[in-house]
Amino acid sequence: MSPISPILSVLRSVRYGAALVVLNLSLAFGAPAVADPQRLVALGDSLTQGYGLPEGDGFVPQLARWLADQGRDVVINNAGVSGDTTAGGLSRLDWTLAEPADAMIVTLGGNDVLRGLDPAVSRANLDAILAKAGERQLPVLLVAMDAPGNYGPDYRQQFDAIYPELAATHGVLLAPSFLSPLREGGDDAATMQKYLQADGIHPNREGVARIVATLGPRVIELLDQARGQ
Repeated sequence: MSPISPILSVLRSVRYGAALVVLNLSLAFGAPAVADPQRLVALGDSLTQGYGLPEGDGFVPQLARWLADQGRDVVINNAGVSGDTTAGGLSRLDWTLAEPADAMIVTLGGNDVLRGLDPAVSRANLDAILAKAGERQLPVLLVAMDAPGNYGPDYRQQFDAIYPELAATHGVLLAPSFLSPLREGGDDAATMQKYLQADGIHPNREGVARIVATLGPRVIELLDQARGQ
């Protein structure tokens, strides 16, 4: 053995012992641990995906920035697919949740309405989505969609009832209609137009900002629920 080896052994022991002291002091005085970011899945259609908007102006990136401004460290999986119906969302749910997730936002049903699909079909699909999330003990924020009046009052009543009834059945959080923040107290197209793109369907950057400001507190409630708070 080299004559310097005992000295190195002592120095290593001192360094190791000092590290243990620092670690023990940190534990004793409750030094905060660095928490991993929460993982949020946004399951939806073009409204979630950010159709027609530059990257960074869509719902998911604006929501991520809003949450960061509130001091929340969240990674959002943009699982929005343009044109998707509730059936489409259900069909891809398993592989969407193949990666670990702490919570999920569900914003589906708008394309069901545009196609005039039977509300019973939309209900069954959303029911299955929430049931699968329940099996995984995954907290969900269900975001409602509204049916227009042109299908008649019966259709509108049946469709609009889906969201509050399923939220109650599955014990998940419920948010008002995704586009409701654009109405400013009115319910006509002219009121909403300044917050919509030229197609009259999808929100523009300012419209998305209003939606995020309204949904944001409910998303924080969802994230707190996921942390068991």
